[in-house]
Amino acid sequence: MRRLFDEAGGGRELLAVVAAVLLGGTAAAAADELKPYTATYNGIWHGMTVAVSMLKLEQTGDTWTFSSRSEPRGIGRMASGVFPPLQVSVVRVTDKGVLPQSFKSSGGDAGKSVELNYDWQTHKVTGSYEGTLVDLPLTPRVQDDGSVQLGLMVELLQGHTPPNVQLIDKNSVREYQFARDGEATIKTPMGDMHTVIFKSQKKYSPRITRFWCASDRGFIPVRVQQKRDDDVQWTLEIQSLSRQ
Repeated sequence: MRRLFDEAGGGRELLAVVAAVLLGGTAAAAADELKPYTATYNGIWHGMTVAVSMLKLEQTGDTWTFSSRSEPRGIGRMASGVFPPLQVSVVRVTDKGVLPQSFKSSGGDAGKSVELNYDWQTHKVTGSYEGTLVDLPLTPRVQDDGSVQLGLMVELLQGHTPPNVQLIDKNSVREYQFARDGEATIKTPMGDMHTVIFKSQKKYSPRITRFWCASDRGFIPVRVQQKRDDDVQWTLEIQSLSRQ
């Protein structure tokens, strides 16, 4: 989901996942281990449940579509920038990793909509990002707020420490670093789940986003949380999960 890396109104630090578990394999083999799934989450903003979000991963031929839909609850419209209504990211998984093909974010404030198209022949990403025209050079490290989540899951399935990524922000990119941050057993409506914890942070940013990834469920995040220093900004808590 867009803005899973940063809270609305304060720069952006999104949903993702990270670092090493000894599994082995290549990027192409990791693609075989990906499985379509649907998961729902409660979106909690400053201690209040303000949204219900559905994340879905689907496969069509050699492409994967990762989408998220969020519906506000209570005062949820105030947090629409944190949990945007609709995002759709289309990617291919290759021996170079996850290569995004397109990304759209829409359904909320028209001024916050995003549409990106990736041309791997000319190595350019073009489109519009919140009213700003995008025309950027393209490398396998460049990701959007949707493809980065799938890319990090693929790295974990490979048993790799995810590399730093460059996340598109209007007509520029921001670099994020990832690190392993321990393990924990999380209580969920589906029972207790063992998770590996990873964190992401933009250089010099006070915001840290952590991901609790279920090691026996394809590293799907069961909790995502952003903190600014000691203050919890928002949290996603899994409510249901169905894997094919």
